[in-house]
Amino acid sequence: MISRQRRCIARRIFLGLLLLGWASIGVAQDEAPSMVPAPDRAEGEGPFDRLIIRGATLIDGTGAPPIGPVDIVIEDNRIVAVQSVGYPGLPIDEDRRPTDATYEIDAHGAYVMPGIVDMHTHTGGATKAPEAEYTYKLWLAHGITTVRGVPHGNLEFALSERERSANNEITAPRMFSYHRMGSGERYDDVDILTPDDAREWVRYAARQGVDGLKLGAHRPAIMEALIDEAEQLGLGTVAHLGQMGVAQMNAQDAARLGLDTLTHYYGLFEAMYEDHDVQPWPADMNYNNEQHRFGQVARQWSLIAGRDSDTWNALLDEFLQLGFTLDPTFNIYSAGRDVMRARNADWHDTYTLPTQWDFYTPNRESHGAYWFYWTTADEVAWKNFFRVWMQFVNDYKNRGGRVTVGSDSGFIYQLYGFGTILEMELLQEAGFHPLEVIRSATMYGAQTLFEPRGEEIEFGVVRPGLLADLIIVDENPLENLQVLYGTGAVRLNDETGEPGRVGGVRITIKDGIVYDARQLLADVAAMVEEQKAELGDLAEY
Repeated sequence: MISRQRRCIARRIFLGLLLLGWASIGVAQDEAPSMVPAPDRAEGEGPFDRLIIRGATLIDGTGAPPIGPVDIVIEDNRIVAVQSVGYPGLPIDEDRRPTDATYEIDAHGAYVMPGIVDMHTHTGGATKAPEAEYTYKLWLAHGITTVRGVPHGNLEFALSERERSANNEITAPRMFSYHRMGSGERYDDVDILTPDDAREWVRYAARQGVDGLKLGAHRPAIMEALIDEAEQLGLGTVAHLGQMGVAQMNAQDAARLGLDTLTHYYGLFEAMYEDHDVQPWPADMNYNNEQHRFGQVARQWSLIAGRDSDTWNALLDEFLQLGFTLDPTFNIYSAGRDVMRARNADWHDTYTLPTQWDFYTPNRESHGAYWFYWTTADEVAWKNFFRVWMQFVNDYKNRGGRVTVGSDSGFIYQLYGFGTILEMELLQEAGFHPLEVIRSATMYGAQTLFEPRGEEIEFGVVRPGLLADLIIVDENPLENLQVLYGTGAVRLNDETGEPGRVGGVRITIKDGIVYDARQLLADVAAMVEEQKAELGDLAEY
């Protein structure tokens, strides 16, 4: 058994070799390096001439109550019929059942819902490069059939993988590709200094085929140019209004310029300050010290106008009038309020690569590994911050505002796929009914992706005419969202007196192709075991 120190050294060397490989790729300005592309698809069956899913209870994604039993008919990659075939507790009416299936799935007693749309994803962190296959299989194994990369990697890599996924050449969700200003090989050595420069880059990115822009801490004139040009070209916009720019551009300012979506929370609290215009940082604040960055931001919870104040309500009303979307990504910050829970999550030992674990482990190099000396006071601040943040997001939902599901996994102890389901749990904690959670994770995500194009959704709801992106789970996710985790939920078996695990997505259907979700998880577990054999087990500390 090699020592922890030797394991850590080995991983650092491994990561260093990956970094050397990136030097020849040409990393775009302010954008993550390319990952190792996914291999050609060797999993999944279909699409079929006529696939019928038999006897399921349907959660359609619109917020409507479940209905069942139903038979769902899919031809090639389109849903063509959703047929009610009886009533609970009574025999199924065989005369009402569709026929002539070329492939059938027995879903009696199971639940069907639309594939999950994750609106904030990266294929890998900024200083590591897992094989894309690892990330993609974790997503699909959790029923995630569409992801918005912000970004998935550098522009050329991300667009190539998006195309391969669209052609079903790889085992991966459908991809939407959003990129930061200055992305693309042509801009490797080009500075964008003026609004005209920014507009020219947007036109360049549109010609390359991007779906939208991931905006950051840009000064107002640049932000206005980016958003306006994107809107003219039918590109979506989402912003992480980072702390280095939020004093000039908070969430209200950006929404007034036409920004589509706010991801995270940056700029939201700053739009409701009562006695300050900028956050009153401590004198020794240094943004490059990530414990300062993430520890201090939670102290905003007591600086803003209170719930139901005129300021609070006015911001909610304005966001609603502007058609603004909130993508809170609660899960990626949840470790701040209980780092021990995140560090010891059920899935790490089986599904977290040693190199991914090393990336999480406290150090001053990896983004999000800021646990240099995390205190009770830090966790209390984050618990208070979450309480206020969740109240605002829930109030917005209750007014009719759109809230989506985004994970930002790969950082801060959150693993791909698992972090997305945790995000859904946290929306329920915020006050969402499980049907509202699923709507945010499906239909609302799809609407946010298609609206900038002026198009109707192609997925996100189970109804005739839409693409065949669905998941099948044997337990009821409305009763317990934890059954969507790859590790399932713990339930006592009263017949044996022993606890066991139930749930986990059984089948994921993307583009009419049927994937065995449990086999995808087994593939990931094998990747982890292979790397452990090479580099050692997960470090303990």
